[in-house]
Formats: sequence, structure tokens, C-alpha cells
Amino acid sequence: MADTLTLFTSIGLSEQKAKETLKNEALSLALKEGIIQAQRVNGASGVDKAMGTLLYSMASRLKDNKRLVFLSDCIAQRKICTELQLAAALDFVKSHPEDPISQKEFDETCGVGVVITPEQIEDAVESVIKKHKEQLLMERYRFNMGLLMGEARSALKWADGKVIKNEVDVQVLHLLGPKTEADLEKKPKVRELLHISLMEQLRGEALKFHKPGENYKTEGYVVTPKTMDLLQKHIEFTDGQIRTRFPPEPNGILHIGHAKAINFNFGYAKANSGICFLRYDDTNPEKEEEKYFTAIKDMVEWLGYTPYDVTHASDNFQKLYDLAVDLIRRGHAYVCHQKGEELKGHNVPPSPWRDRPVEESLVLFERMKKGMFAEGEATLRMKMVMEDGKMDPVAYRIKYTPHHRTGDEWCIYPTYDYTHCLCDSIENITHSLCTKEFQARRSSYYWLCNALDLYCPVQWEYGRLNLTYTVVSKRKIIKLVETGVVRDWDDPRLFTLTALRRRGFPPEAINNFCARVGVTVSQTTTEPHLLESCVRDVLNDTAPRAMAVLEPLKVTITNLPKDTKMDVRVPDFPANEAKGTHTVPFTCTIFIEQSDFREVMEKGYKRLTPEQPVGLRHAGYVISVQKVIKDSQGNVAELEVTCCSSETAEKPKAFIHWVSQPLVCEVRLYDRLFLHKHPEDPSEVPGGFLNDINPNSLQVVSSALVDTSVKDAKVLDKFQFERVGYFSLDPDSSADKLVFNRTVTLKEDPGKI
Repeated sequence: MADTLTLFTSIGLSEQKAKETLKNEALSLALKEGIIQAQRVNGASGVDKAMGTLLYSMASRLKDNKRLVFLSDCIAQRKICTELQLAAALDFVKSHPEDPISQKEFDETCGVGVVITPEQIEDAVESVIKKHKEQLLMERYRFNMGLLMGEARSALKWADGKVIKNEVDVQVLHLLGPKTEADLEKKPKVRELLHISLMEQLRGEALKFHKPGENYKTEGYVVTPKTMDLLQKHIEFTDGQIRTRFPPEPNGILHIGHAKAINFNFGYAKANSGICFLRYDDTNPEKEEEKYFTAIKDMVEWLGYTPYDVTHASDNFQKLYDLAVDLIRRGHAYVCHQKGEELKGHNVPPSPWRDRPVEESLVLFERMKKGMFAEGEATLRMKMVMEDGKMDPVAYRIKYTPHHRTGDEWCIYPTYDYTHCLCDSIENITHSLCTKEFQARRSSYYWLCNALDLYCPVQWEYGRLNLTYTVVSKRKIIKLVETGVVRDWDDPRLFTLTALRRRGFPPEAINNFCARVGVTVSQTTTEPHLLESCVRDVLNDTAPRAMAVLEPLKVTITNLPKDTKMDVRVPDFPANEAKGTHTVPFTCTIFIEQSDFREVMEKGYKRLTPEQPVGLRHAGYVISVQKVIKDSQGNVAELEVTCCSSETAEKPKAFIHWVSQPLVCEVRLYDRLFLHKHPEDPSEVPGGFLNDINPNSLQVVSSALVDTSVKDAKVLDKFQFERVGYFSLDPDSSADKLVFNRTVTLKEDPGKI
């Protein structure tokens, strides 16, 4: 032990680092062998610190020690001199697990003998800076210098990164001069990832994903003797194209969390000129309904994506069955008779049938297929241990339920753990993107493909998207519907995608929200007001203006003739009148919001009072109160006013909206469905989510008034009701009465932050 410690410190390891290394037996043996081999090659020259650092890095990263001597020789002979070359060398030997190594191919791949001169580095950096000169001069030291580094390194793959950085620093200083006080000021915070589009986040190198065919370069990917041949056939079939899939279960409606998954899977393919499948994971006939299939496809297309193909796990039922038979023949699966209750939890007792003869399992599996067992009497289990410690997951179970596509053809159905990776393999998926909770199933994913000698895609995980003040689980939404808290899956207070569409959320806003949240690996819990902010951004540019009064107060203009009727031209978008206008009638009787009049003047109040006139938006008039008429209860029922041209009157403190000869409509005002941020958290809501319902989550205004410009609106058409909010026409609308849902208020409610 002391000799080994001395050996490790002789290559530059600190004593503490050497002692820590000795605790790891595999690493210790590999490093010792590498050092001894290098010493054999170098003789009296020994192993210097730079060489020792590379040997340590090699020993800690090399998965297969068959190539250890070869790599140690390369390091000792200074063929491999940098970490960059070592990384390339490790990738090379990983991709050639059994083949004899071609020294020429190895040298070319790893940059052996390549010399990068200072002049080459200077020229490359100069070229990159020239390319970005205009932006550099504009942004100065706030420019992303990493971009210059990255492009220079791409041009000179084997150059020393430190030398490139020094050259970038020198040339930037020469161009911009020393930093000024303005350069040193703290950069203002960007509130969101607003400026980074989803496509930019998903394009090319941004995610550090593997390139098609280079699956073996991914950390944790299992390489077998057949891997490289399978990858070669995969590349021949796909022509190197990126292929992803969105694989929902057709047993419920998609929610806001699925929007991230849709954007990630379809977006990653789109950003990199690839294709994405919509694959229904229809392996549980008890819970699947046709309406869910239709709704899922509708939502994918609503968000702006077109599947390359729509497939079903059930398309492959026969192939999956044949592969299960093959798995049994290979000794990797067996028929088990443990009951479902016995298989629950993590301390499951080992199956007494685990070692039953292969031929016996083949006969029993055939009998399962023929319906000769009752439900729960037999399962097919795979001989493997999952990352969470669960042993021998179930591959097939018996269900005497007709399937929506295959009818009564099958009474055994494959599980997710069995089906998912095999369907990915069958469809030649390159990147199997899934949420973080599936990380525990990654090892079983790789195991099953390799156990059957099939092409194995790479599984990549990303963080789920969660919102506060809501629930998205199918079971809980069904409870809300059954108890009458909400009307259905598309109730605008929910965060299902159908509900958000009905409420008036544009699909672009949902996609922008996903971009702002970003493609994160960690789970994200976000406030609804961030989503609403994205909605406002889109609707501000796309929703034409109209005028509506929710709580009407009648106003009679006494100095206009009773038969006065004129058309007032109103811009659809006041900030850009070139985008169109519409006309609304103006008569001597108009209606304003009750809140736009106060009988008693208060400090800071700028709208109509008996002492204070107010302007009428778009009409060109200023009105002044002459008489306040009240009902028998003493409430203000009507105002009599006079008007004058806004061109001759003193400029009023405010302009208000109004309607004349309006349509009567119903308006539904929505607020949060739950009172607490986390309604499912027992510590926050001890009584459960059904006891946390906000009693004011829906207010219905049955006799609101809206101008006639909306009379021909179609369902889901969107408007900004000036000074009120953004609204969308609800499917409950009829020829007799329009119904509008408030999508969002005009400004964020400060109480929601």
C-alpha cells in the first residue's frame, strides 16, 4: 500500500488525492497499471506531472481496461498531450471495442502530431473578431466572448484553449481599448429568457446531445460487441437524420406540462431538420378512449406542430410478442405467478419461479396469450434490476378488456417498461426525450435493447414543468368534474391545453412560455402570472380592440339632437392604425362603466365627477355632468351630460371607453381555482385540494354590453376590450347571445406576484 501511495505521489498527485484514489480499488488498479506501463516506455525519463495528470484522467474515465496499455503507451510517447486529445482517444476506443486499432485512423481522429502555431491561432481569432466586429463595437465588453472562443476552437480543433483565450483577450483589448466606467456597470437583469427563442435553445450544439450514430459517446450508454454494427445499420436507414417522438398515453387530456414535452420533442427535431413521431402509448385498454386520441392530436397541431407520422404502440403488438418470446429463449425472462399485491413496493420477495426452465416459460407464455389464465394469475417478468432497486419488472400482464384498435385479438398487453424502448428502437428514434422521473428506468431501457441485440437509442431526461395554484393529475381533474367544481376538462380555470385554448390563450404564447422557462434539466415550478405575461405579449399585437362595459351606467347627452347617430371610426390597433379600423355607432345615449363616475370627488380620481369632465375615447368629445338621476334606493341610475368637441375643450385628465346601441352579452371572469400555491401539499392544505377551492374563481356578468364590431365574431376569436382586459368568444355563444371569457387582465395583478 505504501509503495502504491509513493507511486501515485510521484506523478504529481497530492498525498490526500493519492489516499482517496487508493480507496477506489478499480481506479487504483487501473492507474497503477497505467503508470507502470508508461515507465516501461519512458525508462529513465519517468513520468512527469503533465503525463501523470493524463494517466489519472484516463484511468478514471476508461470503462474497458483492454485498451489501457495502448492508451498509456500513447501518453508516454507524447502522442496524446492534451485533455482534448485524450477525450477523442477515449471516444475512439469506445467505438472500437473489439476491432484491432488502426494506428493511422487513431492518429487522424485524435490529432496526433498536429502542431498549431501561434500564427495560426492569431489568424483564426482575427477572422472570428472581424466576423463579429459590428456587434462587438456596439455591445463592447457585454458581448458574449465565449462565442468568439467557441468559433476559434472550432476552426482549430487541437489548439490549446488557454492560448486561444489569451489571444482573444489581446485582440479584443486592441479593438475596444480598456474597459470604461460604462463597461464596468452591472449588467441589468433580463427578466426572462424572452430573447432566446425555443429554436435557438434547441439548435445544434446548444444541448450537448449526441450526434446521430454517436450514441456510444453518451455517458452511461452501454456498448456491446454488436453496438457499432447496429449503429451503422441505423445510420444507413435514417441517413443521419434526428428522429424524436412524443409518446402520450391516450387516457386523458394534455395539460401545460405536456406543452413543454411537445415543444421539446417536436421543437428539437424541427430546430435540427429532423422528424418527430406522435406515438400513442396505447397498452392499457381499460383507460383509453377515442376522444383522447383525437384531443391529443388536435393539441399538438394547435401548438403548431405536424407529426411526421402518427403511430401506436399497438401497431407493434405482434412484433413485441415475438421479441418477448425471443427474450425468454435467451434466458432473460420468465413466467411468474406472484400476485400483484406481492409485487408492490421496493422490498419485493424474489420470485420462486425466476429459475424455471426456458421451455416451461415458453409454454406458459403461449397459454397466457391463448387466455388460459385468469387476470393476475400469471405475468411475464424480465430478469434485471432497475436503478431504483426494483427487481424483475413486469413485461406482460393479462387483461380481458377489448382494445380500441385490436378488439379481442389480444388478452395480454405489454407494460411501459417493456414497450417504450422497443418502440423507440423499431422507429429508429435517435433521441428518446423524457421527463426526469424516467431516469430510474434508463438502465432497463438500455438493458432490454441490448438483451435482444437491437439498435438502442439514447434516453435524455429533462425537468418537468409545474405550475402553482393548480392540479394537473387526471384523477384529480376527474374529481373536480364529478363534484361539480368545474364543468369539464376544458373549464377555463384548469390548465389543460383544451381549457387554455377555450379561455383564449394563443398557442404562440404557450410556446413562448416554454421558451422562457427554458430547456432545463431540473424540475421547474412556475407562477401562472409568467404564463399570463406571455399571453399579453401575443394578444397585445394580435387581438383587435373593441369597447365593452361590464357594469353599465346610462348617460344621456342633452345637447345633441335625439335622433343623432354617427359612425365613429376606431382603430383595431391604436399603436398601428395601418392594421385596420372598424366603425361603431354614436348616439345621444351611451353607456359607461359605473366605476368611471363618482358622485363625490376624491383625491387622485381622474375620471368623471360632477365637477370634473372626462373625454370619450375615439369619439372626439368631452362630457360634463349636468344632472345625476337616482333610483328609489338612492343608487345612481343615469347621468345627464353635455358634450363639446375635444379640440376646443380644455384637455381632460382622462379618456374613458363607452358603448352606444350595443349588443348584450355574457362575460365570464376567471381567477385562480385554488386559494393556495400548492393545493396538493398536505402541509399547506391539510384538508385536501377539494377543500381549497376559491369561491370567487368564476364570476358571471350576464348583461354586459359590447360594441357592434364583434357581432360577426367566431368561436375563440380574441379581442382586447379597451381598459378592461383580453377576451375570447366562448363555444357557448349563440346567435341570440355572445359569451366572452376573460383570458387575462390588461396588467398583471400585483397581488399575484
